Amino acid sequence: MFHRPLRTTVVALLVTAVAGCSALTDAQPDGKLDVVAAFYPLQFVSEQVGGDHVSVTNLVQPGVEPHDLELSPKQVAEVTDADAVVYLRNFQPAVDDAVDEGAKNKSLDVATVAPLKDGYVPLEEGELHHDEKGKDPHVWLDPTRLAGIADAVAKEFGRRDPANAAEYTANAKALDSKLATLDGEYKSGLANCQQKTIVVSHNAFGYLSARYGLTQVPITGLTPEEEPSAARLAETAAYAKKNGVTVIFFETLVSPKIAEALAREVGAKAEVLDPIEGIAKDSKDDYFSVMRSNLTTLRGALSCR
Repeated sequence: MFHRPLRTTVVALLVTAVAGCSALTDAQPDGKLDVVAAFYPLQFVSEQVGGDHVSVTNLVQPGVEPHDLELSPKQVAEVTDADAVVYLRNFQPAVDDAVDEGAKNKSLDVATVAPLKDGYVPLEEGELHHDEKGKDPHVWLDPTRLAGIADAVAKEFGRRDPANAAEYTANAKALDSKLATLDGEYKSGLANCQQKTIVVSHNAFGYLSARYGLTQVPITGLTPEEEPSAARLAETAAYAKKNGVTVIFFETLVSPKIAEALAREVGAKAEVLDPIEGIAKDSKDDYFSVMRSNLTTLRGALSCR
């Protein structure tokens, strides 16, 4: 992976190279707004809001973990030439660089819609200490915050394509209604649980935990591939045993080995809890089906009534 200063230089050169070959237009030849989404949840929202009036390109291939995405020259050109770019700053540095170099005036940073902050519920003094550097960016796991993003996407699309602005607004309201229903399912489904702690492979469920009264204990920090220290593993194992944790959660797009090893250490099961950073190749799932599968998994793991 390039160090950040070199990556920025490379992106600048690529943008310069493609600038003479392509020009920004208000829509594609088929009349659709050309939208680039940085990763799956933003692709999902863009497609739901845009409907038949947009063509959405996801910069991350299906089944690929999005954090450390490196852009090809073709993808840099896609960002530069798009009519609108929907991304989350500080989640994918290469995308940040491409936006800064060629798409500042046509991009929507969803972090500005739902300000990022530490989402997990702090533990009592003397219990497991959270020392992650940075903040949990997985804002889409709180359906109410994703609804706010949908509204902002509708405004951005309407600004770029005024003729269809009313339809974008109507589509966002329809999506907001579905997200409100999902939020209600989570509220009622997690209201009466014997356990309130979730031990997860990385710091991805802070917004979900904060919304529904859970305590997230991540094995690693913000990056799924990060290797936890022996001290961190021992500390997490001790916490899990002390608090009667029966399930250790791992993710769909990264190796489950660490979570499975910790589960064996504490006598727990290892199960999938999906942060919905992407959808597996050839999967028929979408945001709603995965969120509802997560809810079923959580209810079982936390002994909810």
